[in-house]
Amino acid sequence: MKPFDRRAIAAFLCFTATLAQASSLAVLVQDGAGKALADTVVYAEQGGLVAQKSPKGAIIEQRGLKFLPLVSVVQAGATVSFPNNDKVRHHIYSFSPAKKFDQKLYSGAAASTQVFDKAGTVVLGCNIHDRMIAYVKVVDTPFFARTDADGVARIELPAGKYTLSAWHFNQVAGAAAEQQVTVKQGEAATAASYKLAVKAVAEGEGAGY
Repeated sequence: MKPFDRRAIAAFLCFTATLAQASSLAVLVQDGAGKALADTVVYAEQGGLVAQKSPKGAIIEQRGLKFLPLVSVVQAGATVSFPNNDKVRHHIYSFSPAKKFDQKLYSGAAASTQVFDKAGTVVLGCNIHDRMIAYVKVVDTPFFARTDADGVARIELPAGKYTLSAWHFNQVAGAAAEQQVTVKQGEAATAASYKLAVKAVAEGEGAGY
């Protein structure tokens, strides 16, 4: 296995330095070759934590015959809307156990909003454009984020002990990778890192028809 990319590590350390005195987690995720792994969902769970009563909603649009964003993460109970900003109609659906729904042909903002009330992974598709795909990770915690192009994600949260999980839609292992972390108040951001084995991305994955 190749070592972590030096430039990525340097950028990551610089990033964590800017978070000094914050109660937060800074997470770096790379693939097995040491390359930054964008669109990885990271989330922190704590036993006995009372979840937010009104989870923040999300928007997954259709534009250019794609779902945007490709990967979303929401807290269980969140409402998601699906505006169609293409000039053609879409028929979106999910057969995933965590959330099953079928929104027939529509354009504009006519689609019904959906409440994602069960933790799990939801795969979205379009019955008209088979190559359209998106992923929604539903988690039982308000503490989550998604890695950026540098493979870095930041989670702001209270001090305490947490189970930190990392999940990527294309990882070899289906289950999220876990580690235990302790976040202390008034110290530099807690740094954590992952290397995830991922499958080769199929041509056009997440793309339009």
